[in-house]
Amino acid sequence: MRLARRIEKLPPYLFTEISRKIAAKRAAGVDVVTFAIGDPDIPTPAHIMASLHQAADDPANHRYPESDGLPELRRAIAGWYERRFGLTFDPDKEVQPLLGSKEGINNVALCLVDPGDVALLPDPGYPPYTTGTLFAGGEPYYMPLREEDNFLPDFSAIPDEIARRAKVLWLNYPNNPTAAVADLPFFEEAVRFAKKYDIAICHDGPYSEVAFDGYRPVSFLQAEGARDVGIEFHSLSKSFNMTGWRIGWAIGNPALINALARVKDNIDSGIPQAIQRMAITALEGPQDCIAEHNAIYQHRRDRVVETLRGLGMRVTPPKGSLYVWAHLPDGWSSAEYAARMIEDIAVVVTPGRGYGEMGEGFIRLSLTYPDDQVEEGLRRMREWHPSRP
Repeated sequence: MRLARRIEKLPPYLFTEISRKIAAKRAAGVDVVTFAIGDPDIPTPAHIMASLHQAADDPANHRYPESDGLPELRRAIAGWYERRFGLTFDPDKEVQPLLGSKEGINNVALCLVDPGDVALLPDPGYPPYTTGTLFAGGEPYYMPLREEDNFLPDFSAIPDEIARRAKVLWLNYPNNPTAAVADLPFFEEAVRFAKKYDIAICHDGPYSEVAFDGYRPVSFLQAEGARDVGIEFHSLSKSFNMTGWRIGWAIGNPALINALARVKDNIDSGIPQAIQRMAITALEGPQDCIAEHNAIYQHRRDRVVETLRGLGMRVTPPKGSLYVWAHLPDGWSSAEYAARMIEDIAVVVTPGRGYGEMGEGFIRLSLTYPDDQVEEGLRRMREWHPSRP
């Protein structure tokens, strides 16, 4: 049996490898504390769960859903964007519900990238931007995200011959893994660059509601001309602690939305309607839970930043996202440091190199674990005095 070359080219998925290491340690009886995966520990709010229970008993929701989602869900998404960002969208032409945003991120590459085309990707960046490109036969071109540039790409540094071959530009703010944020002038610069080279922009914005210290992230689609060139991906996973329910959306340019819908028509059978009903409840119901959750994450952020600085790491307290991105002390590689942590004190962090070459020298810690585990992990780190590699 011979596998397709696209499978052979795929790198191992970062979190699959981390999960295997954790499982092996725990199987050996080790008490592992993890800061690895951004999966909220706070339960889905009760009023949203109540709507799922009710919808699950309705026989109308036991049948195949439509791949373009319930009209009520598309209207709820558009309504939420209008209330949150002051933007209006046609729910029938500019909104596409997704089985979680990760599904759409991979599938949209099939809409934009032909074999040999270039995709402009952030480095460090969320791995599915790369895998989607590879599945479509495209060539990744990595845009360095440097600390001195506030982890924003420098469009002027992209060679002209690369920009002319590029079909899509991926952006993601608040950012995973760096926790950097972007403002409207940056997004407007991205739009001008995309228009100059006829490039589509895909902005991944699932952390827009996870923000601290009074900061309110903007939407890429608020930038002038953004809807002419791009779409935004969003998810209920982080805003309402619904990672396990797998529901998100793409919104924006109608031609791109139509193309994504056509791909999905041929790949999946839509989101279970009971889950769509709970998403409607989340979007149209009270939003107080978001601030409550953010207060919990902010407290954890402050404790993590304090500990990491005490260990000699350079850390900027993040204004958004669920992550702390820390520059390691000199002399350590990210893989060495992460490996020593799990071996010496059974604490798991994500090595920055797993997100790309420019992630070397950093580690990422997620804030999505219960307070007692966070405190135990930080205690072990404070008492840990590793020798230099």
